[in-house]
Amino acid sequence: MTTTYDCTDRERRAEGLAHAQRAIAAKQCVVMPTDTVYGIAADAFSAQAVATLLAAKGRGRSMPPPVLIPRLQTMDGLATDIPDAGRRLAERFWPGPLTLIFHAQPSLTWDLGDTYGTVALRIPDDDVAQSLLTITGPLAVSSANRTGQAAAATAESAREQLAESVEVYLDGGLRPVAGSESVPSTIVDCTGDRLRVVRQGGLSLEALREVVPEILGFGEAAETAELEATEPAPGGGSPTPETPTEAHATSDVRPETDADAPNRAEAPAEKPRD
Repeated sequence: MTTTYDCTDRERRAEGLAHAQRAIAAKQCVVMPTDTVYGIAADAFSAQAVATLLAAKGRGRSMPPPVLIPRLQTMDGLATDIPDAGRRLAERFWPGPLTLIFHAQPSLTWDLGDTYGTVALRIPDDDVAQSLLTITGPLAVSSANRTGQAAAATAESAREQLAESVEVYLDGGLRPVAGSESVPSTIVDCTGDRLRVVRQGGLSLEALREVVPEILGFGEAAETAELEATEPAPGGGSPTPETPTEAHATSDVRPETDADAPNRAEAPAEKPRD
């Protein structure tokens, strides 16, 4: 039977986490708070559980969910060919609103959907989410809403949309917390010759470039970035690269978890794209 647990109460939180752990092991879905909004989660290594998650949202395999992980070291077990620049971003900004796309470990027997051999990883900066991930391991997580509807900022809103398709609702209060801006994570593709932003979100391009100066902004071509880096700024002085991510942010930023983001790098030309 579907149950909601008030995770602001210590005893109810412990009961809820234990129930959620059992539900995940039984290939069922749970709803949990994240540092953006609420997410619907399932065992990342169970094709049946991921299929149940996608069905609950009313979406297909062309929009596979990212994977939330409990600690940085987990990244090496799930991804391969991790570039130094991608590792630096993870070390600097995890836990936090940054999703990194890597080549998936080929030995893993999972089926997240049409990922084209990649996986999107993130560590959420949320205590309830991290507590659950610690006892379950990596979870496939998408925003807790029916596709096309507003993402849930409360457990009650998530239950109104997902109802009995979810076994456990972990209620951590309003997400994001009162006073914070409701934006998804920034997504960086780490599978090419150069890192590039494929969705602008909670982390600015400027913050990313403090760690990886050569990263490409959203929609920015390598040739454009190199030209702007060498041309003098108007009126003299140091060059000031433009950030096309900012121009696209308003149309791309939505109040959702990064789980609604693409969980793959851009597909080869001969394959269909999302």
